[in-house]
Amino acid sequence: MLLNPEQTLFVRGETPALLLADAPIHDALPVLLTAPDGTVPGCDGWSLVPQLTLCVVDGPAEHGIIIPALAAPVFDGTPEPGDMTAWCEDTHQAGGALVLSLDHLPDVLDWPHLLTSGTTRGGFIPTLT
Repeated sequence: MLLNPEQTLFVRGETPALLLADAPIHDALPVLLTAPDGTVPGCDGWSLVPQLTLCVVDGPAEHGIIIPALAAPVFDGTPEPGDMTAWCEDTHQAGGALVLSLDHLPDVLDWPHLLTSGTTRGGFIPTLT
């Protein structure tokens, strides 16, 4: 299923993240439960294929989405739009990305809230090699 790039936010970092808003895979992803030390669990049976033009989040059975990545916003901590190639490189170096499915994209990246809200689904999804 194709997800509108306006419903996504790719976030650069040591552990890159992909935020999804109103994604059709929301209910298929596990409820996000962080460990007391702040560790985010992995998503068993899921894989990520980050490419410059398309990003695929593939899950078990029929679950999965394709994102037209070249048109998607990338946040790298600066006011300027980030670079999708750099996000893909971050993801390959980290071996995956933190994929979070939300009701809507936040105006401000409040990581403690996103990781403990009880409504966020997802976790760390490894890249497909």
